[in-house]
Amino acid sequence: MNGINVMATVNDVCDYIILMCCSGGENLNLLKLQKLLYYVQAWSLAFEERPLFEGKFQAWVHGPVNRDIFNRFAGEKTLYSPIDEGDITPGFNPETALSADDRLHIDNVLEVYAKFSGSELEAQAHIEEPWIRARGGCSPTSRCETELDEKFVGEYYRARISQG
Repeated sequence: MNGINVMATVNDVCDYIILMCCSGGENLNLLKLQKLLYYVQAWSLAFEERPLFEGKFQAWVHGPVNRDIFNRFAGEKTLYSPIDEGDITPGFNPETALSADDRLHIDNVLEVYAKFSGSELEAQAHIEEPWIRARGGCSPTSRCETELDEKFVGEYYRARISQG
């Protein structure tokens, strides 16, 4: 980066997560990738009071989902399909795509969350207020494309920081 604070793209963050999980020996599938992206964004909203990347999350049945990443893998991956280094965008360079601060933030989130399976992360998101609130009165199996409110997400996770 050239010193100008440019917002990362969701695809660059996605590629970085894939790279770090694969190089760290973590199993990764599309479900887990979506949840890791969500937690990266949620904690940026909490700590930095700004999104790390553009793109909202919708309150889908299996937890928060970024539609752009869903579309990126649609037709070739299912929810539980493995994701590996071959799924990284050709030519992706983490050094030029993301600032050192952005990479550090993602690394810190992965240190906490990457050890969990996609299903475990889904279960965690399902008991957290941002996803519950966005789903409103939808039944557990009903389609829902309501976006999670970023302001509320930031407030929710910021409150968790102060709780320790």
